[in-house]
Amino acid sequence: MLLLHCALLWLLLLLPPSSRTQKLPTRDEELFQMQIRDKAFFHDSSVIPDGAEISSYLFRDTPKRYFFVVEEDNTPLAVTVTPCDAPLEWKLSVQELPEEASGDGSGEPEPLEQQKQQMTNEEGTELFSYKGNDVEYFVSSSSPSGLYQLDLLSTEKDTHFKVYATTTPESDQPYPELPYDPRIDVTSLGRTTVTLAWKPSPTASLLKQPIQYCIVINKEHNFKSLCAVEAKLSSDDAFMMAPKPGLDFSPFDFAHFGFPSDNNSGKERSFLKSSSKFGRQMSSKPRVDLHKICIGNKNIFTVSDLKPDTQYYFDMFAVNTNTNMSTAYVGTFARTKEEAKQKTVELKDGKVTDVFIKRKGTKFLRFAPVSSHQKVTFSVHSCLDAVQIQVRRDGKLLLSQSIEGVRQFQLRGKAKAKYLIRLKGSKKGASMLKILATTRPNKQSFPSLPEDTRIKAFDKLRTCSSVTVAWLGTQERNKFCIYKKEVDDNYNEEQKKREQNQCLGPDTRKKSEKVLCKYFHSQNIQKAVTTETIRGLQPGKSYLLDVYVIGHGGHSVKYQSKLVKTRKFC
Repeated sequence: MLLLHCALLWLLLLLPPSSRTQKLPTRDEELFQMQIRDKAFFHDSSVIPDGAEISSYLFRDTPKRYFFVVEEDNTPLAVTVTPCDAPLEWKLSVQELPEEASGDGSGEPEPLEQQKQQMTNEEGTELFSYKGNDVEYFVSSSSPSGLYQLDLLSTEKDTHFKVYATTTPESDQPYPELPYDPRIDVTSLGRTTVTLAWKPSPTASLLKQPIQYCIVINKEHNFKSLCAVEAKLSSDDAFMMAPKPGLDFSPFDFAHFGFPSDNNSGKERSFLKSSSKFGRQMSSKPRVDLHKICIGNKNIFTVSDLKPDTQYYFDMFAVNTNTNMSTAYVGTFARTKEEAKQKTVELKDGKVTDVFIKRKGTKFLRFAPVSSHQKVTFSVHSCLDAVQIQVRRDGKLLLSQSIEGVRQFQLRGKAKAKYLIRLKGSKKGASMLKILATTRPNKQSFPSLPEDTRIKAFDKLRTCSSVTVAWLGTQERNKFCIYKKEVDDNYNEEQKKREQNQCLGPDTRKKSEKVLCKYFHSQNIQKAVTTETIRGLQPGKSYLLDVYVIGHGGHSVKYQSKLVKTRKFC
């Protein structure tokens, strides 16, 4: 029962030739527990401890052999090998122990060197072999006594792996047990979210051991072990810069390859620090397309922030937080739903079209002139915040810019050409705009606007019953209408902003708010300024003034609103 004793193999394999032994010692449990706690005890050795998982590294095409001893016949035995980032070939075999080693201490023992040669040169009986990247097990309820050899080989690349062996598999149970149905179910699927559910591990529900679940999401493939995930998350450079045999390093000192270390010996002996040949210090760099999320003991979780119409692979690992050892559920995959296909709005030549865009939303419009044309004109009136516009002709990008207010673009035409207009809304809020496409250059529905659409109020000309304001015009003769509305004294910029929809015309105003309409233009753009005095106001009251310019096609554009206040005492 007391098996796999490390001190036994130190005696058989590591003592000098002058040493003698008469009997293979049994495992001292107190000593064993002390050795397990001191992970450095197993460094630089080929001994597998009983009941503890070891991590190690394989160089490509360089085999590695491990040993352990089973002292008594009919002993339970379990061996688990976990490949991390490459497939492994491994074989488990057993040899009989030397007669003298298991004797009663009488007679002259053989020299240890002779025993060692006898034990390691013999082939032994093969018990199990495997080739692949699955977590694979050898389990026997009744194993013969002997020297067991575990041979491992990686033919693909340098890699690391984990090995666990025990003679008390029933009581140890370091790996979480899977439920009778170990599959992950996709319970809900959206454009950017996937909801997963799974049955809890009996280790948590029945044995009440501390279990947490870790979800892994990526776009490439499912993973068969958490060890493989951690290897993928680590920097590739760390493995490329692995030391070659013959350099001054410990083959078990791999803290810099992502293996945890509970003592300082690894840091002191790190070849990256002691040798300038390898230059820089390695660091772990998570990959963008691979994410690991540990969520505690919940058994339902929604993964968010995914891309639409994209296939993702999902893996679930139950992790025993006492032993830090894990078991993989059966992974799954799912494709997120496509973005809702947007309807493309058809523009008619010379007709104004109203467009509404959600915050950060996108709208597509199509213009296909029925006749040949030399030029095409797009007039856009952004009612609220700035919007992004792109225009493509038969797939070729002709225009891409941000627009505010009223803008006009004239593009070279082409026979039988089709134009695709992409509009992207503001990040601040919803966008509204009006757009006109035409092949007739004289067809102008939108009035021309000056660069500055503010209304200026003259403070010195304020009276108790009137205010005087001015605004800029253009060289084009347009109709201007001015409206007033009394507002409360606590009227603020936020309320004012809500009324800044430039596309709302005079037809939405009350008749009582109208002050006057007049035509105005100037051939000299420097003198295109008009003033107006609004009379009949109440003393000490606040008013919101709006100026509308109305084009030849009847479409109006509002200038920026102006808040004014009459004098209280005159």
